[in-house]
Amino acid sequence: MPTMTPEQALRSCTTIAVLGAHHEPRRAAFYVPDYLAGQGYRVLPVNPRLVGERLWGQPVRATLAELKEPVHMVDIFRRSEDLPGHLDDLLAMRPLPRVVWFQLGIRNAEVAARLDFAGISVIQDRCTLADHDAMRIGPVGPGPRR
Repeated sequence: MPTMTPEQALRSCTTIAVLGAHHEPRRAAFYVPDYLAGQGYRVLPVNPRLVGERLWGQPVRATLAELKEPVHMVDIFRRSEDLPGHLDDLLAMRPLPRVVWFQLGIRNAEVAARLDFAGISVIQDRCTLADHDAMRIGPVGPGPRR
């Protein structure tokens, strides 16, 4: 399957699940998805430790399996060595996401190969905020959603 480029992903994937989302503003797992939400992306936070809270206007879910709507991209803020533990959850999503994006500093060749085999484009070791800003894509929707 052809791999989606970061620019293609950021232009076409408007609903993003954030695995490892956080509520502390100083953490990348907060300020990166906060930026994306401000650019018009629909951001769905996933973190079992934050269930019961709301981020970006959405309830925090414990797992990707709890998302009952199509997700175009899963943006991952987890350590590289933790990724195998999320593989079954990623592959069980229906429909499958178009893209799984491993944030800056996150790489896992085995997990990436399994996702690619399932037909999911994988982007590794890149920051969605930095790429979006550098590409000057601009807002993707009608306006900020916070």
